This record gives sequence, structure tokens and C-alpha cells, in this order.
Amino acid sequence: MNYATLVSTIQAYVENDFPTTPGTGGLTSTQQINTFIQEAEQRIYSAVQLLNLRKSATITMVANNKALSTPADWLATFEFAVIDPTTGQHDFLLNKDVNFIREAFPIPTATGKPTHYAMSDATSFLLGPTPDQAYTGELHYFYYPPSIVTAGTSWLGDNFDSALLYGSLLEAGTFMKGEADVLAGYQKRYEEAITLLIMFAEGKNRQDMYRTPQARYPVR
Repeated sequence: MNYATLVSTIQAYVENDFPTTPGTGGLTSTQQINTFIQEAEQRIYSAVQLLNLRKSATITMVANNKALSTPADWLATFEFAVIDPTTGQHDFLLNKDVNFIREAFPIPTATGKPTHYAMSDATSFLLGPTPDQAYTGELHYFYYPPSIVTAGTSWLGDNFDSALLYGSLLEAGTFMKGEADVLAGYQKRYEEAITLLIMFAEGKNRQDMYRTPQARYPVR
């Protein structure tokens, strides 16, 4: 389901095209529906650990500088490793609080290959010890992929549009102050879709049949 189909489906379900000119809230029809969709995406992405929410980046550390900026779209770290310049080995850094880094590596001029990191704020890491050279780091992190609103298509729209549709309908129904039984129906279908999506993303995506045998049910 692409963006255009999703919009028309939402309008058909709620039987409302929404105003084509700004209403009392100052939002046009397109802006209103886009908000419904983006709120649904955020709800889904926060509830399910999808593989397409992960991204990797190569980061160059600065010699004699404990601070390191995060990628612009960074939300949370999955894993962080420094690459040994001689062997190419990935040495994974331990995540600690800033106070740990300050106490364990109190002298900023004492340098070496970083072994720990902490989040200074929403846009930067604090390394310990201070890098003694421009090490290359490999960061795997969580991010929000481009919305179907801006990209026209998305993994959710292509592979699990039921979760996206009913999540959007919940937002639209709430905006319209819909009947309680209608909203309850949307909620039930949304929860069913999310349950199936979790089974896929956090179940099937994290195993294979070599180590985890297929489920078998008795034949009656």
C-alpha cells in the first residue's frame, strides 16, 4: 500500500475527505491525514523492534578529543565498536554513564584506545579514555526511516499495511471524536496487527530453522 492508496483508504473508512482548506485548527486536509499517518508510524516504531529501524555508520574519532557527535538521525545505540587500525578487529565499547567516564578516566590528556562511552546529550558521545589517534568506529543504531508521507512508500506500507492502516484510523477516529464502538473496533484490529508484526519482527527475524526448529502441532 503506497501513500496515495493509504490516504484514500483512510478517507473511505471514516467517510470523511476532511476540509480542503484550513479549518479552525489551521490544517488542510493533507496536513491532517499526514499527521494521522505519522502518529501511527511513530506508535508502531516505538512498539516493535523492526530490522528496518536499524542503521550502521562509520565514524571517525578525533585524536585528543573525548567528544564525538552522533549521526543526525540517531535515536538510540544498538552497538558501538572501535576498529583496531592494525588488525581490523572490532572491539565493542561498554556503555556507561557520564559520571563513570569522568571518574574512570579523570585526566582528559591521558589518551589511548577508547573502551567505554557515555551519552553526553542527545547529539554527542563521551569517550573514555580520550582517543590517542583518529580511530574508526562502527556504530549500529536505531532511527526512524523516512515516513511514507514523504517517501511515497515504506517497509510498513509494502509488507504490513494493516498495522499502518488501523493505526492511522485510530488517530483519525480520535480526531473526529468517533463513536466508542467504532474506535474500539479500530483498536482491536490494530492490536491484532501489532501482535502479528511483533511475532514477525521479534520472532521470525531473530531465528532460523537450524537452531530453532519449526513449531509443530499434533495431528488429530
